[in-house]
Amino acid sequence: MLTYYTATTLDGFIADPDDSLDWLLRQKGGEGGSFGFDAFLSGVGATVMGSTTYEWVRAHLARSGESWPYAMPSWVMTSRALTPVDGADIRFASGNVRAVHEAMTAAAGGKDLWVVGGGDLAGQFAQADLLDEVVVSVAPVTLGAGRPLLPRRLDLELVETGRSGAFVNARYRVAGPLLEDRVAG
Repeated sequence: MLTYYTATTLDGFIADPDDSLDWLLRQKGGEGGSFGFDAFLSGVGATVMGSTTYEWVRAHLARSGESWPYAMPSWVMTSRALTPVDGADIRFASGNVRAVHEAMTAAAGGKDLWVVGGGDLAGQFAQADLLDEVVVSVAPVTLGAGRPLLPRRLDLELVETGRSGAFVNARYRVAGPLLEDRVAG
């Protein structure tokens, strides 16, 4: 299963116009439950992220002194040369997400796959009919502008809701392209 597990502002942005996540890092999260990050991560066998997300993670690690947070193979979708993180299983790729999905599935050892970020990358997987679910934690903040949560026209089916600290959480099954787009096409 491929999941886009992310946090968003109430007005639907995953980062501000400068790609900052300061709004997220100051939020109080909760522990456990069906939306708990540790439980989610324990079921993940491979990750994929865009180059902006990768560069943000690298910069955050450099500031905090922390090590690469993912023990599993991680794909980075990019069209430019990026520096790998020492000791991390990072695989750079470009082009169609379908080939990356196949490689991730093979490497995941039967575990789930995670789109770490960003929204456009999750949208590419959705357009290829490969994104199974969206799990989103909505923070009590608005930005007015920034990187959108999921810039695609999709129908989603609500599966579960909850609360974790300051966040409202929801799990959605991806039903496919917006019905109006399917009928028109």
